Parts: sequence; C-alpha cells; structure tokens
Amino acid sequence: MSQLVLPLRLADHAVFASFLDRGNETLVATLAGLAGGRRGQGCWLWGASATGRTHLLQAVCGEAGDRSVYLPVDALADAGPGILDGLASRELVCIDDVDRVAGDAGWEFALFNLCNELIDSGGRLVVSAGAAPREAGFRLADLESRMSRLPVFQVRPLDERQRAAALQLRARHRGLELPDETAAYLLRHSRRDMASLYELLDELDLEALRAQRRLTIPFVRDVIARRGKA
Repeated sequence: MSQLVLPLRLADHAVFASFLDRGNETLVATLAGLAGGRRGQGCWLWGASATGRTHLLQAVCGEAGDRSVYLPVDALADAGPGILDGLASRELVCIDDVDRVAGDAGWEFALFNLCNELIDSGGRLVVSAGAAPREAGFRLADLESRMSRLPVFQVRPLDERQRAAALQLRARHRGLELPDETAAYLLRHSRRDMASLYELLDELDLEALRAQRRLTIPFVRDVIARRGKA
C-alpha cells in the first residue's frame, strides 16, 4: 500500500470489520472517524500485548489510504529517529509501540518536533503504547505534556466468550465457518492470547483449504497434534 514510506505492508486482516469491538466501542468509533477524515487531535491508545493495538492502527491506515502513514517503532527503532522526517506531510500519522523509544533523547526530540509539525499542518496523530502517556517513560517533559493532551483510550481485553466471538468474526472475514464447539475447543487446547489464537486460525485456514475440510473438532485436533510434533 502506497501510504507506507518504508517497505512495510499492512496485514490484510487488519481492518475494522474483523475487529470485535466489545468494550472498545468508543475507541473504534473514534478511530474510524479519524480514518474517514473527521477532524480532531488524534488519540493515544494503550493496553497489554495482543489486545489489538497494532490491528487498530493498521485498520486506520488501511481505511485512510495515502492520507496516512503507519510506523511500527518496535520494528524500526534501529533505523533512528530520522525516519520521522517528513511524516507531517500526511494528514494522519499512526505510530505503533511509541513507548519502545521512551527515554531515548534523540527519538523524544524527533517525536516532539513531529507533534508540533502536525499541529501546524492540521494533521492528526494516533499513537499506541503499553501504558498511558504519563506512565510511558518519557523524559522530555514537553513531549509527555504534548502526548497527554491527546484523548486517551485503554484497549480492553476480551473475556472468554468474547475471545470465541472474535475468532468467529476473524474466521467469517476469511470466508470460514467456525462452529461454536470448535471455537470453544480452540480456547481449551491452545495458547489463550489472541495473537496466538489468530495465528492458529490462519494455519487452520490453510490446512482446511488444502484438505478441503471444514473446521470440525476432529480436523482441528489433528492439526494441533501435528503442530505439536513439528
């Protein structure tokens, strides 16, 4: 997708339609509005790993297209803060895992300058982190203050029933039928974080396509067993 200034790709599944928004309805509505061109400062979203922060930022950029840019700091930190240069030319800048460079003076000054440039240009900033702005570890007080002015949302984790519903939503988005009993089986017999569950669902999708099988419990049991022996 051409909104990336670096050779990165947005995940095909990372769209609003495949994200279960239970408990996060206001956040998702805010992000969808920003992606659609609604005016505003942007926002800061934080939460534990595997709660969907990356999914949501990529969904924003996928919806906004060339008006936006997605920057995963965790993957690009070694490139240095110079990668922020020129990003304020976009209407919408999405920075994922910004707290990974908190405490680094060069990155913090570059982030502060980007915030000011976006304000001057009328752009918006969407940031994700593992904590709220004042707990993110920034040493530059002006940057912490600037980030704290953004509307802050905590990404709420899904409960047991919601995890099953999220798996079924992702499956439908991929053109798969995931019966209730199979979804429950997956939750009982695999790692319970959503990133691992989605990875397993991707594998099941591929195996089901190869074998021309439905996602029944016996089929899923066989795939998981083979996976454990690999």
